[in-house]
Amino acid sequence: MNPVNIGLMGLGTVGGGTFNVLARNAKEITRRVGREINVTHVAAREYNPDSLGSLEGIKITDDAYQVVNDPDVDIVVELIGGYEPARDLVLKAIANGKHVVTANKALIAKHGNEIFAAAHDKGVMVAFEAAVAGGIPIIKAIREGLAANQIEWIAGIINGTGNFILTEMRDKGRDFADVLKEAQELGYAEADPTFDVEGIDAAHKLAILASIAFGIPLQFDAVFTEGISRITREDVSYAEELGYRIKHLGITRRTDKGIEMRVHPTLIPERRLIANVDGVMNAVLVQGDAVGPTLYYGAGAGAEPTASAVVADIVDVARVLTVDPENRVPHLAFQTDAMTDTRVLGMDDVETAYYLRLKASDQPGVLADVTRILGDQQISIEAIIQKEPPEGATDVPIIMLTHTVTERSMNDAISRIEALAAITDEVVRIRVESLGS
Repeated sequence: MNPVNIGLMGLGTVGGGTFNVLARNAKEITRRVGREINVTHVAAREYNPDSLGSLEGIKITDDAYQVVNDPDVDIVVELIGGYEPARDLVLKAIANGKHVVTANKALIAKHGNEIFAAAHDKGVMVAFEAAVAGGIPIIKAIREGLAANQIEWIAGIINGTGNFILTEMRDKGRDFADVLKEAQELGYAEADPTFDVEGIDAAHKLAILASIAFGIPLQFDAVFTEGISRITREDVSYAEELGYRIKHLGITRRTDKGIEMRVHPTLIPERRLIANVDGVMNAVLVQGDAVGPTLYYGAGAGAEPTASAVVADIVDVARVLTVDPENRVPHLAFQTDAMTDTRVLGMDDVETAYYLRLKASDQPGVLADVTRILGDQQISIEAIIQKEPPEGATDVPIIMLTHTVTERSMNDAISRIEALAAITDEVVRIRVESLGS
């Protein structure tokens, strides 16, 4: 059979890794596909030739549109990132009848509905395994390996930067700002770390996971997002004392009321496997009705781990180039006409347990006032820790774990608690999930 020609857009970290993996494992890939996979076109404004294999015989340009418009390219691999010009390039490639592979989670989360509709109309594939959790094949696992199941919920550590920061805070008792600075020096966090530490990167990925799990349109704007910048080393220590660890989780769950989609710091029982995923590693826990809980663990970023997923997508596309489009695996797991408009819950309607940390004046009756307010909102308390005030201080830290309640009730209770004269600072609230089957 004729070779499959690849047009590679972007030779940065992931693009360079993809180029090298394709070259190094060319024979093995050919054995798997039944035909050669050749990179014939590359678009890159900057690249380091010393970090790449031979570029001999490859058309190199700084204009990505030359790649998507070249009739000799069979599969366009978009590794530029961002919303634009990636969106326009992908849509142009689809319009030209080319298949697309991308690692761009922001593009898929924000514009995936438009892109997949265009691909369906043209009978081409858009593959995006590398968009979520780097080298972990989580999309394929949910979309294909767990196709027999009704997915009940997914909880994932899907941003390595945030996980590294929380791990260092726990293991070494360090402050958030201190660890963030180190993460930037190590290259784990960008100069502007907002996407990582405020949960936007994880929200992009969670929107994709929710869509393929529950057969709903991609709805990035509906994901509740809260970052980790307010987590203190005291919170990490108190969580440990209570038998929990704090992780920055993306959670999506099917309920009778609708679909939850939320990213926020979360207390997890320390005995859970996912609570013990440390450093920059990623992990995704999936609960299916037939299989029960399954955990997927691995490198969520990096040149070759992400390239592993990109090349796997290229292999998948190459294998089915001649297959009738109607018989291919659907982009978002469910047939296009079977997608549903199931309601996505607002955060007020989500039910979960809570960790609360209060700072109160050291005087009689304060705890009674707080518990009365919680009782008025039908919020029951599972555990309380009241610490001695530091020497010379007049404020006492109070830590509480509650049972499950709606976010709306907790918001009302926190507003009333903060209005008490004896409460000297904002109440810190971290959600708690047992993640049991």
